[in-house]
Amino acid sequence: MRKLNIYIVVGLLALGNVFTSCEAVKNTNNTQRGAGIGAVSGAVIGGILGNNLGKGGNGAMGAVLGGVIGGVAGGVIGNKMDKQAREIETALPGAQVERVGEGIKLVLGENAVRFDTNKSTLTATAKTNLDKLVPVFNQYPNTNIQIYGYTDSTGTPEYNLKLSDQRAASVKTYLSSKGLAAARFVTTGLGIADPIATNETPEGRSQNRRVEFAITANEKMVQDAQKEAGK
Repeated sequence: MRKLNIYIVVGLLALGNVFTSCEAVKNTNNTQRGAGIGAVSGAVIGGILGNNLGKGGNGAMGAVLGGVIGGVAGGVIGNKMDKQAREIETALPGAQVERVGEGIKLVLGENAVRFDTNKSTLTATAKTNLDKLVPVFNQYPNTNIQIYGYTDSTGTPEYNLKLSDQRAASVKTYLSSKGLAAARFVTTGLGIADPIATNETPEGRSQNRRVEFAITANEKMVQDAQKEAGK
């Protein structure tokens, strides 16, 4: 796979702190990692990873971290998310896929989902790339998908906020038109917030014009995982 980052947090309540260990992660399976995540609260995980990663805390990253279940059930969910993340990478190599906790952060830059200037209408290229994700999303129906739209800093913040919201909504509308349940999606426009590159160059602004997905377990997946963990 071209890029697949996995972030693991292991809690140690007896010492009252949280640590990460490359060697420890190497020697654990996904269920054990999920159990480790369960030792600390989602709020603590979100704060630590948000500070360390330095981006996306109010968008997809924050949403994924807020959905942590933990324990053995969290490990079961993690296994399923591992597989889905790999399938997304295969289906759309240009996507940035990050496995975080028990969810997936998916970033689609202008090379994947492109909009014309000042437009919220999906281009033909954007539709083609979204089509590649539909079979994967269909294969994992028990996930919630939050879509976040972003812009560069060109124009007023108020205008960009509205435009980003319209772009996120366009992605939802298109995916729903392909048979995915609309109830799975929540859209949010974040405008110029959380830039991932400088807005001082054309290249940087291009990177900031993006759509992010937060893919998390829905209630049924959580219940199924808890049943499986209890066996």
